Amino acid sequence: MRGTTPDLGTAYPLGALLPALLQEDPLLMRFTEAIDEVLAPAISALDCLAAYVDPALAPPDYLGWLAGWVGIDLDETWPVELQRAEIARAVTLHRGRGTVDGLRQQLELVTGGQVEVVDTGGISWSVEPVDESDQQFAPKVTVVVSGSRVSLTAVEAAVDAAKPAHVVHEVRIEQPLNGAT
Repeated sequence: MRGTTPDLGTAYPLGALLPALLQEDPLLMRFTEAIDEVLAPAISALDCLAAYVDPALAPPDYLGWLAGWVGIDLDETWPVELQRAEIARAVTLHRGRGTVDGLRQQLELVTGGQVEVVDTGGISWSVEPVDESDQQFAPKVTVVVSGSRVSLTAVEAAVDAAKPAHVVHEVRIEQPLNGAT
């Protein structure tokens, strides 16, 4: 839990900004010092704002908050370095969301392996009503991951989150690393 830092000073003390005549009043100077103490954490946070919104510099406990800014859900079980990389590439990945190349890039980042995505490109139209259970023309994506550092379940979840909802998918992992299955 983050809190205030004891004895945090400010680079901009209010008393020094007062005219010389008012600086001679001890009560007014103590009052401005009290205001400085209250404002010091806010001034410090604003001075360091760039570090909080940069995924490479943000404290680990801020990564979830930062991920929400760019519209992604982080898996908190991932290493911090992977979380930082996912946040840094989020905007670029969002541009390709729903495309084969976008899915491949996202999965390569998540799995750390080589990813091959095969899309059937299945679309159809008909003037006659079609039974929804007829999967003959249903779009399908097959994902083959080589050298994954994550489990099949994690890859399935990543594919399910990244692909369009109406697309059926199949995932295969070949040559898993570190005993992941």
